[in-house]
Amino acid sequence: MSRVEAISVTRLARRIRNLLEIEVGEIWVEGEVSNLRRQASGHWYFSLKDESAQISCAMFGAKRRAGAEFIEDGTKVQVFGEVSFYEARGSTQLIVRKAQAVGQGDLQAQFEALKKKLNEEGLFAQEKKRMLPFFPRTIGVITSPTGAALQDMVNVLSRRAPWTQVVLFPVAVQGKGAEKGIAEAILQASDYSPRPEVLIVGRGGGSLEDLWNFNEEVVARAIARCEIPVVSAVGHEIDFTIADFVADLRAPTPSAAAELVVPDRKELLEKVNRVGDRLHRQVTGSLERLEERVDRLAAGVMGQSAERILREPFLRLEEARRDLLEVVKDRLHQKEKLIADSHIAWQRFHPLKVIQRRNERLKQARVDFLRVTQESLSSRERRLRNLEDQLRLLSPEATLKRGYTMTLDADGQSIGDVSLLKEGEQITTKTATGEALSRVEKISFEH
Repeated sequence: MSRVEAISVTRLARRIRNLLEIEVGEIWVEGEVSNLRRQASGHWYFSLKDESAQISCAMFGAKRRAGAEFIEDGTKVQVFGEVSFYEARGSTQLIVRKAQAVGQGDLQAQFEALKKKLNEEGLFAQEKKRMLPFFPRTIGVITSPTGAALQDMVNVLSRRAPWTQVVLFPVAVQGKGAEKGIAEAILQASDYSPRPEVLIVGRGGGSLEDLWNFNEEVVARAIARCEIPVVSAVGHEIDFTIADFVADLRAPTPSAAAELVVPDRKELLEKVNRVGDRLHRQVTGSLERLEERVDRLAAGVMGQSAERILREPFLRLEEARRDLLEVVKDRLHQKEKLIADSHIAWQRFHPLKVIQRRNERLKQARVDFLRVTQESLSSRERRLRNLEDQLRLLSPEATLKRGYTMTLDADGQSIGDVSLLKEGEQITTKTATGEALSRVEKISFEH
């Protein structure tokens, strides 16, 4: 077989380039901008497309180019440039020198039209937004099972709230018909067991076309009908979709959505520790105040014997009893004198029946007086007994019977401060059943 005459790939690429530059050259092209990428170098790369085709475009030094401010994803523009062939990659591209706006692209127009329609129906109303649960245990995630967004959310949830259970509803998040699968998953989540307490719907970043499934009406209405609070997490912070407006909460990224739906474990632990420290201080303070009160009682009433405490009330009661008896005797003497005088007067001046009735009244008055006096004495005796019972409850003997002990020094005085003791000193410990002698070997103080 004879050798065929062939040209190199480089020569072929160069011919294609020359052909395009000569036959097409500089030209105005109209289309819709998509997949815009702004480089730090100042160069912009994007695609220009219509219903049937698309072509790659490059605008070098875009900020210095006329009309660059009109270039955004979804806008329809007219660009002027030169068609070229990039030999290193074997791709055709349009080197754009200037651009001018034609109007919003078809996708952007659809977006604005649907946004206006749903807003007028009230699907975006703030009063319809539901609060997210503070401490969810089960979290539903509707996204692609192979996307980086899922892994980012799982990592955040595992770090912040390791107790949560993540339920994945795998769906396609891009491409024709993907919106139907997303809507079905949103509605089916309410019937899943265990039922998620909050639902994250979203995906990672992309162009307007990549995110378009979340701008479809069927997804918006599914979110509005969902019985579970929904967090929309579509794309990056600068991306807005119809799903964001309908959802109960919009998150700038999927990772941010995971942070919004669960509390941070570290923050919860710090809060629990702060509450615990505050309760400890309160309890400790209460115990210290109770100890001070017990010490005051021990130094006051409880440091004295019941006999010493009751001696003065008994003396006052005995004195009152004597005074009362003297008053009774005086009253009786006056009544007897009145009766005697009445009897004499009866004998001298009054008929028999009148004197008899008066004598009966005097006798009854005497009986009533004695009864009232006796009741007064009985009442005072009862009050004294109550006082005696209360004081006995507070006496050291009663305290010892409740299981406490009392420590006395060599002089028999109650010890309330260890600083008063000396090493080698003999002390007595009293209990309810007896006493025990001991000697001080070491003294320690609590700070």
